[in-house]
Amino acid sequence: MTHRLNTRAARRTATPPLERDPDLVRGFLEDAAHVPGGHAEAVAFPNDEAEVAALVMSADRVLPIGAQSSLTGGATPRGEMVLSTRALTGIDIIDDRTIRAGAGVPLRELQNMLAARGRYYPPVPTYEGAFVGGTIATNAAGAATFKYGTTRRWVVGMTVVLASGEVLDLRRGDATAHADGWFEVASRQGGVCRVRVPSYRLPDVPKHSAGYYAAAAMDPIDLFIGSEGTLGVIVDATLGTIDRPARSVALVPCASESNAVNITAALRESPDVAGVEYMDTRSLALLPEEAFARAGTMRTTGPLLLVQVEGAIEPFAALLDRLGAADEVIVAPAGDERGAARLFELREAVPATVNQRVALAKAQVDARIEKTAADMIVPFDRLADSLAIYRDTFERLDLEYAIWGHFSDGNLHPNVIPRSFSDVERGKAAILEIGQRIVDMGGSPLAEHGVGRSPVKQALLRLMYGERGIEEMRAVKHTLDPGWKLAPGVLFPEANRT
Repeated sequence: MTHRLNTRAARRTATPPLERDPDLVRGFLEDAAHVPGGHAEAVAFPNDEAEVAALVMSADRVLPIGAQSSLTGGATPRGEMVLSTRALTGIDIIDDRTIRAGAGVPLRELQNMLAARGRYYPPVPTYEGAFVGGTIATNAAGAATFKYGTTRRWVVGMTVVLASGEVLDLRRGDATAHADGWFEVASRQGGVCRVRVPSYRLPDVPKHSAGYYAAAAMDPIDLFIGSEGTLGVIVDATLGTIDRPARSVALVPCASESNAVNITAALRESPDVAGVEYMDTRSLALLPEEAFARAGTMRTTGPLLLVQVEGAIEPFAALLDRLGAADEVIVAPAGDERGAARLFELREAVPATVNQRVALAKAQVDARIEKTAADMIVPFDRLADSLAIYRDTFERLDLEYAIWGHFSDGNLHPNVIPRSFSDVERGKAAILEIGQRIVDMGGSPLAEHGVGRSPVKQALLRLMYGERGIEEMRAVKHTLDPGWKLAPGVLFPEANRT
């Protein structure tokens, strides 16, 4: 097995123009985190790897972005040339099991093409407008991670443009890190650089999006998955697929938080359950009546679970009956895509409504208000403990909040509902306090959205790995991008800079 990767030159075409129209550029100055202060002079829309390479070589600083659905500020420019991947939209069917997609292909388009062939790409996050490249860059996960794992598990290969403008063709299984913890990248110009695999080890949880992947004898492709554009620009990727499952979706009312935990624990034992989503009572209280009406249900006094079931629905129904949870369950059976969509819309109405509340407070109360939320995961047997920590910390600090997320994974999104900028400040302090306790439980305070440029998330990254771990990541970055050209300030600031 080789421990060396070999670069190649990009296939040459003309460099795409830089778009400097202020009205066009303005649309790229903010991502879904709505962090203020984004600025850039130009945006480029490369059509292929050669145009990506030419842009990277010609720019001092480059920020690769996808659908701008980042919740971390990672797609908010700070003066870099913005490299939008939205024109990288090629899709090729490789064989019955794999498909190659450009970095700018929206997941919805990918799934529609696969569905026409009876196939399915499992690790999609909740937002299907996200681009393929962005989901790989953040090792995205979603509702069905419980059964299918994160994006990392499904990436077979990828094409990456390095900061030098050279190209790496990565394919899983072609190389591995040496037993001493390194691999090499050989430049077509003759130089060889040695990349040291960080010595920290990742927490034993189903999903994790917190800096550079590190493991003994790791495949180098995994270093680029989850690296948030800091080590290379993803041009396209080869992805694994499966036969499209027959999926039913059920909305299950629960009597209480503890009842929801107990029901989920039982559902996790079923081979037919692909994932369980959770919405707490505070989340549901924020929603208008129309959201419930569209889902065909009424407002409840307890939390709700949204369950994805693959295969026959009868064993699932029998399990709910044994748990005493069969009353008032709403089921969209396999084939009822509209019914399933309406149930998912109820789940999606929760973060959408919270984001609207944040935007309204920002506009009407204080322009400094921003989204203040966490994305944390614990081993499932600590799920109830984590819920108590979220709740008790927020209430002790007099913060309004809502909690939802991927219950079957132990991954939740506690969100502050800000009434003032003071709430934002106290909310950030709460998240750091909670993060330490999650780490102490063997969990990760950075489960699936990445780190980006969020000061809080970068602090959580330091909390996980310490300064030594951050320095090891910086060393990897410096080896592959010595000029600190790609996504500077994402994950961590450059050494000796604040």
